[in-house]
Amino acid sequence: MNTLELMQQRLAALAPESIEIGDDSHLHAGHEGAKSGGGHYDLFIVSPQFTGLMTVARHRLIYNALGDLMQTGIHALSIKAYAPGEI
Repeated sequence: MNTLELMQQRLAALAPESIEIGDDSHLHAGHEGAKSGGGHYDLFIVSPQFTGLMTVARHRLIYNALGDLMQTGIHALSIKAYAPGEI
């Protein structure tokens, strides 16, 4: 299973209504983080679990769901996290 598939699988724990993950790793070829194999990703996610939470708490939920991928398969992650009805 590749990193994108693992991300999708793990983020399913947040019961997202919408999720899009972009892989921008190719734009960072030669970058120090890319040398160790970690990718660069953009995440757009809408989940009812984010309702009433500030940005930092939303990001913590995402980081916890991704677990060890944040130390291995992911070097950089840009996050846009919303509760339903916010966008």
